[in-house]
Amino acid sequence: MLQVSKKTLNIRGTLVDLSTPVVMGIINITPDSFYSGSRVAGVDQVIDKAGQMLSEGASMIDIGGYSTRPGAREVSIQQEGDRIESAIEPLAKFFPDLIISVDTFRAEVAERGIRKGAHIINDVAGGNLDDTMFDTVARLRVPYILMHMRGTPQTMNRLTHYDHLLADILRDLGQKIAVLQSKGVADLIIDPGFGFSKTIAQNFELMRQLRQFQLLGYPVLVGISRKTTIYKTLNISADEALNGTTVLNTLALERGASILRVHDVGPAVEAVKLWMAAGNYPN
Repeated sequence: MLQVSKKTLNIRGTLVDLSTPVVMGIINITPDSFYSGSRVAGVDQVIDKAGQMLSEGASMIDIGGYSTRPGAREVSIQQEGDRIESAIEPLAKFFPDLIISVDTFRAEVAERGIRKGAHIINDVAGGNLDDTMFDTVARLRVPYILMHMRGTPQTMNRLTHYDHLLADILRDLGQKIAVLQSKGVADLIIDPGFGFSKTIAQNFELMRQLRQFQLLGYPVLVGISRKTTIYKTLNISADEALNGTTVLNTLALERGASILRVHDVGPAVEAVKLWMAAGNYPN
């Protein structure tokens, strides 16, 4: 069995242990994210949603201000940054121990989020859409979620040809890891990018090969919650895709995922607990 060489994150001087998998809840400050249940509007809704997720066992909350669903509308940097700040500032105040991730591919927005109290930068573009992102991460000295994606949210569905799917993705991520390491970035999380510039068949192939991402030497995050891969395969809607999400999350745990990024925290936490109770003890 492949082993991850790194099982901790340095969050502002505190080591967070990922040897037992954790759950990251999704909150979107957007009107057009693909799953309506993740959308919130206003400070009160943000606080209520985060409080609910924490009560259900979330270890982290991911805040997004730009929908990255296929074909999503463009949002200005100013508008995205304003959305991010409007959520992160009250969360940092009301939940001072909460680990907050800022979901953006723009370095300026990421920095605004970190300055307002976020702890992690979650970049769906893996640095492709902002050539200052890696330097910003290095300067801020925060953990960075490196995801694989091609193109933009508007074009990614047309960029699904690979010579060798797994090898191509691992090579791309490996090259970026080398650049980040050269800049002094020590805390990385790897996201294979389910649903981003990949077909449904390719997403299932990545799930089958998920253990291979541990070769990169960092914890792996899986974000497949309620995505097209699930609901189109089952011929249902995103609203009906919770059971399918739980099934794939459990497979992801079995294949080495350290973080589950989800819309529904309670079921994911239960999946982790049952998986652990079945004898899957941390290494």
